[in-house]
Amino acid sequence: MQHVLVTGGAGYIGSHACKALAGVGFIPVAFDNLSTGWAEAVRFGPLVQGDLLDRAAVEAAFARYRPVAVMHFAALSLVGDSMKDPGRYWRVNTGAALNLIEAAVAQGCLNFVFSSTCATYGDQDGVMLDETTPQRPINAYGGSKRAIEDMLRDFGAASGLQHVIFRYFNVAGADPEGELGEQHRPETHLIPLMLDAIEGRRPALTLFGTDYPTPDGTCVRDYVHVSDLVQAHVLGLQWLLDGRGNREFNLGSGRGFSVKEVIEASRHVTNRAVPVIEGPRRAGDAASLVSGSQRAVEELGWRPERSTLQQMISDAHGWSQKPGYSR
Repeated sequence: MQHVLVTGGAGYIGSHACKALAGVGFIPVAFDNLSTGWAEAVRFGPLVQGDLLDRAAVEAAFARYRPVAVMHFAALSLVGDSMKDPGRYWRVNTGAALNLIEAAVAQGCLNFVFSSTCATYGDQDGVMLDETTPQRPINAYGGSKRAIEDMLRDFGAASGLQHVIFRYFNVAGADPEGELGEQHRPETHLIPLMLDAIEGRRPALTLFGTDYPTPDGTCVRDYVHVSDLVQAHVLGLQWLLDGRGNREFNLGSGRGFSVKEVIEASRHVTNRAVPVIEGPRRAGDAASLVSGSQRAVEELGWRPERSTLQQMISDAHGWSQKPGYSR
């Protein structure tokens, strides 16, 4: 059985990716410093506890497991934090990626699946964002991810490193079988924050800005189910192993929902009201981000079957009701 090195494999998306990889016969090796991940989420292959900024630790993982590919999820990813401390995002995200890419090339591991972001497109209201849309990041998070995309292209030209880049939108939901879910430290994503407010785990959900140029004044985002997302990553890995070359794909549902629409959908799913307070805008938040993902559908054969708003909220709600769930 072949190994795949999954950075951030103890985190929300990375752990779901490990399960998907194990389901098709790979051995996922989760490489994680556990700063935001959970060791108990690593149950489908070995855990290597280490930091990507530690070049020796990265090289040791490649030498031990000889992976056929890398899936790179690990990153600092809070837009607001990246506005306050951009240097940290540039140092950590790009420094970690450079260590990882150089180690992969040195070990002859030339298949690289990269978790990028729609934040590389910046704030382009009224535009359906597809892979041809100009990338104009407006914060250090998006900028650092864009820089890593450029790194991959440069190393590809120099050493034959193949890459698939996934730029995705707001990831939501939980494993349909209830083995994994979303549990960040701290939690910043809308749906789990909303469910926490419903359950009284936090006083209320804060609306960060109600004066955006959108139909109801709140931000509009495209949501994709985590299980659909990681299936695309498995398809991307197979794309590389089949020698189909470098490619970028957007991943989203193709439909945007405002924060207020998500709140209303949650009320229908849970049959409970969401306590809400209004707050100011957060720096770096775009008004509207909606994906055009037709390329992934046509070329990868991707089918985002669970990416309806109701299903994502329902799966996340089921996870939040499990014994032992906490914030």
